[in-house]
Amino acid sequence: MAPICVGSARNTLENKDSRPEEKNISFSLSESEKPESTISITVVGASGDLAKKKIFPALFALFYDNWLPENFTVFGYARSKLTDEELRNMISGTLTCRIDRREDCEQKMEQFLKRCFYHSGQYNSEDDFAALDKKLKEKEGEKLSNRLFYLSIPPNIFVDVVKSASQRASSGNGWTRVIVEKPFGRDSESSRELTRCLKQYLAEDQIFRIDHYLGKELVENLSVLRFSNLVFEPLWSRNYIRNVQLIFSEDFGTEGRGGYFDNYGIIRDIMQNHLLQILALFAMETPVSLDAEDIRNEKVKILRSMSPLLLENVVIGQYKGHSKGNKSYAGYTDDPTVPKNSLTPTFAAAALFINNARWDGVPFLMKAGKALHTRRAEIRVQFRHVPGNLYKRSFGTDLDKTTNELVLRLQPDEAIYVKINNKVPGLGMRLDQSDLNLLYKTRYRREIPDAYERLLLDAIEGERRLFIRSDELDAAWSLFSPLLKELEEKKIAPELYPYGSRGPVGAHYLAAKYNVRWGDLSEDS
Repeated sequence: MAPICVGSARNTLENKDSRPEEKNISFSLSESEKPESTISITVVGASGDLAKKKIFPALFALFYDNWLPENFTVFGYARSKLTDEELRNMISGTLTCRIDRREDCEQKMEQFLKRCFYHSGQYNSEDDFAALDKKLKEKEGEKLSNRLFYLSIPPNIFVDVVKSASQRASSGNGWTRVIVEKPFGRDSESSRELTRCLKQYLAEDQIFRIDHYLGKELVENLSVLRFSNLVFEPLWSRNYIRNVQLIFSEDFGTEGRGGYFDNYGIIRDIMQNHLLQILALFAMETPVSLDAEDIRNEKVKILRSMSPLLLENVVIGQYKGHSKGNKSYAGYTDDPTVPKNSLTPTFAAAALFINNARWDGVPFLMKAGKALHTRRAEIRVQFRHVPGNLYKRSFGTDLDKTTNELVLRLQPDEAIYVKINNKVPGLGMRLDQSDLNLLYKTRYRREIPDAYERLLLDAIEGERRLFIRSDELDAAWSLFSPLLKELEEKKIAPELYPYGSRGPVGAHYLAAKYNVRWGDLSEDS
């Protein structure tokens, strides 16, 4: 839970992020008159796994590809007592260079590490952040200073850090922005309280709520695919689409994160944010422009148009121990950090509906789970059957086998493919389903950037369209909070499924209820 904060909602940061008048002034200045700027990126929680495995490598990748500004400094901030050199040694083992050009790798790495520094301090100490501010000013000199804070810390200390940083370490003459990692609360109430507390010290346009799934290449390509290809946009409605499936599966369990995971569960961890954000991007109306606010306005409209999520349209599961060959896999409650009687779901499937003219009656099926038979994340769009299909005899009675399907595979092996019906070469009339396949690693030789690279770069440049606005977050929690409350109050027991299986049987019945077959399972069979 986010801490309860007190006081009026007064913004203590004097340097607001959105300054259209500043842009107008800059156009009137010649290049020689423009003040030289620098950016200081402070990773709060620098000794944690996320910082080491994702944030520092993403920053190095941006530097390696020359995306970072010429003048930049990276600071790590945490309670651990480390020197600058110890921080550099800690993160150097996680930095990698692009596969397609490694010739200057070591030189680039050395240059990047020289710009990395460390400051030890408490998360709730204004004095420690004042000391950080002094170090930042030493590096910034007389330049226009812009500051980005990345909060790679548990949510219960977000407000302490934001308060201390805003009052003692914000920029004196440039912008200050803060990236906040999920979870953004556990329900509507705690999320609103967290937002209220943050807004005592930050303006909304200074808060960058990050959902790394929105930075994935295929999610970024979703609107391009739809809005720049005439072949798809006319089909994007209830007239041609039978159902949409959003699928997330991992082939491993909680792996030591059981204590954290048990407090949230798969619905809060994956569905309420990753999958719902993708659904909103998929289903939204055409925005006025590609401006962040125009896109986020349309996403909010979709979230507010959704029907309440009913318990009868949800299936939850929890993986149990399973032996395969000579190897045994522990169940969820076998984790010593998880209570033996835990009812926390590690799997969930849900049917959602959007009450608008475009999507009326179309089921949006979500499925997310851990310890399943495969690792994947994908969007599957199943189209309606061809009316009066001349070739239905060639397919037999199962018309689902003739369904055209558009699949966007987010991970692994990023791809976009369309299932079409095709004649098998030969003298007879035999049909089968074939794929028109755009496999990214075959078409594009360049390595695909990590999602954190894209989102960090967007935050540096002030591009907000892939970050979550507060009203968007509130609409998402309003959809899921009543369901979560009902599950917990009624102590609904999850259906057990073996580790490494395809999940609970109940998920198949839920899909069948709406005359749908899960696309990923038929593909695996």
